Amino acid sequence: MTGAEILAALMFISACGALMGGYNVAFTLSGVSLLFAGIGVLTGHFDTVFLLSLPGRIYPLITREILIAVPLFVFMGVMLEKSRIAEDLLTNMSDLFGPMRGGLGISVIFVGALLAASTGIVGATVVTMGLLSLPTMLKRGYDTSLASASIAASGTLGQIIPPSIVLVILGDQISNAFQEAQRSYGLTSNKIVSVGDLFAGALLPGLILVLAYAAYIFMTAVITPAKAPAQSWPDDTEVKTLLWNSAKAMVPPIFLIIAVLGSILSGYATPTRGAALGALGAMLLATYKLNSDAGGSVWIKRFAALAAAAFLALIAVDLTGVDLRLTQENWEGPEVLAGGVAAVLVALGAIGTGLATLWLARSGRLGEVSRSTMQIICMVFVILIGATIFSLIFRGLGGDEMVARLLEAAPGGIWGAFTLVMLIMFILGFFLDFIEITFVVVPLVAPPLLAAGMDPIWLGVIMALNLQTSFLTPPFGFALFYLRGVAPPQVETHHLYRGVIPFIAIQLALILLVVFFPQLATTLPEFMAG
Repeated sequence: MTGAEILAALMFISACGALMGGYNVAFTLSGVSLLFAGIGVLTGHFDTVFLLSLPGRIYPLITREILIAVPLFVFMGVMLEKSRIAEDLLTNMSDLFGPMRGGLGISVIFVGALLAASTGIVGATVVTMGLLSLPTMLKRGYDTSLASASIAASGTLGQIIPPSIVLVILGDQISNAFQEAQRSYGLTSNKIVSVGDLFAGALLPGLILVLAYAAYIFMTAVITPAKAPAQSWPDDTEVKTLLWNSAKAMVPPIFLIIAVLGSILSGYATPTRGAALGALGAMLLATYKLNSDAGGSVWIKRFAALAAAAFLALIAVDLTGVDLRLTQENWEGPEVLAGGVAAVLVALGAIGTGLATLWLARSGRLGEVSRSTMQIICMVFVILIGATIFSLIFRGLGGDEMVARLLEAAPGGIWGAFTLVMLIMFILGFFLDFIEITFVVVPLVAPPLLAAGMDPIWLGVIMALNLQTSFLTPPFGFALFYLRGVAPPQVETHHLYRGVIPFIAIQLALILLVVFFPQLATTLPEFMAG
């Protein structure tokens, strides 16, 4: 190793040590890297031209259109959470499926999957589900380990189920790594990797994981009924009421998520525009939900529903293929008719959206959601800037070449290198959040693997599954810490550790399944691409 590479290795070790010591992530990444850049300048191992190019590296990153999807998806998730839509979902589904064996636990898995898909933030999902469902499950006689582990496992689904900010950020970094692999290794490929491709690739593994979780809880209830007891069956009148209440609670958020994901996967909208659709839909849905509660305004609720219907109808008009551009010179019969209908729909949607926004602002909900969104987004982008500084200086010290040589020298060839990378990411997942790992580690290790011929979508899905497993694995899994902080006193640490073992086994089995059958991650993106 050269002197510069020794500095690069020490810089990486020092940054990891500081992060594990609890220091601020963004400022640790930038501070440690600038310190070693200074040492490199003094020792003649670092060229200051890298520092001069830093503004040119940061500005294009923070102005990337795809990253605008991150605050929009976060806003969508926080709005759905603050409007208590998740609470209604869980309450109605648990009442509806409670009489079947393991029904409450299965409800928790499906509600957790929906909440995870809307927020994409492990901590938010686990804490919300822990507060809402864990006391209910314990009260209804569920085994402590099974109840707590099912909540922790459902919370980590936000790592793999689209749409989520995890996949947005990971997809962006995989795309950059694929381009870097082409430049650095002289590859010639016309393939373009997008966030939508990663959404499509992660969808089938994510659904398989949800079904596997539910199947495990059902089998546990069948084999050991005392761990997941069924509730008493309601009479026919109560069943009808439960069905109606469940439909009202489930259909709107499910339809919103399907609309957002479907618009992205179908190519109708980019991830950024799909996220904007989700944020707008979440505002209208929250307005309708909150005004349906006692004391709400009937007219505000109606206008919110009218706006949602108008926007859906406008999309339907657009899908007919009629040219609605205002700049076209010759308007003919179909365009005139469709243009008039579109103008009316836009006006109705704008009025409803304006009234909903005004009501949310006056009620304080909009300010609360905006502040929470801003806190999360500031953290993400400051970490992005710190990771960019770290990556640039690490590359200036020759660290990228050192990493490439280490992976090439790994026993077992490319698969040995792949296993080593997955192991490193798994261990780092004990101490670092997915944002730091995605921004710092992926740009370093992904290009050599991609240059060796690995499919970028498949690699991104495996990385997401790997981090999800890491966040659930004792003793350092983040999901366990989040749940332990809000769990009732009777839930002890050993209950959590013992309960998550079967769920970890399911995740490891899925990882192996995707490794040996890459089609699980690549078939849908290839089909969507035509």
